[in-house]
Amino acid sequence: MFNSCTKDESFFQESFIIGKWVSGTLHYKYLANYTGTTWDTSDDVTEAEGQAFTWSLSKSELTHIYIMEIGGNVPKVYTVTELTAISLKYKDAFGTSYSFTR
Repeated sequence: MFNSCTKDESFFQESFIIGKWVSGTLHYKYLANYTGTTWDTSDDVTEAEGQAFTWSLSKSELTHIYIMEIGGNVPKVYTVTELTAISLKYKDAFGTSYSFTR
């Protein structure tokens, strides 16, 4: 008799994340070289003035590492729940959900 433990992990196609995503006034731009920029137009911030970050996607885990101007890095980890050519959804460890479109 065998007991099997399987873990249901989703795999998302990394290439779908490349490009610009928008949620209201919040913008994210993911580049193929694993860097990106985020900015919020409600704060009168343009893409050129945005916050730089690096990113990685492993299975359903999306990690942003924000690069601070004064030095240091701030990591944030999310769980991707949907990633298609036109939709990106993820949540953080506190259960806050984020939804973006192209």
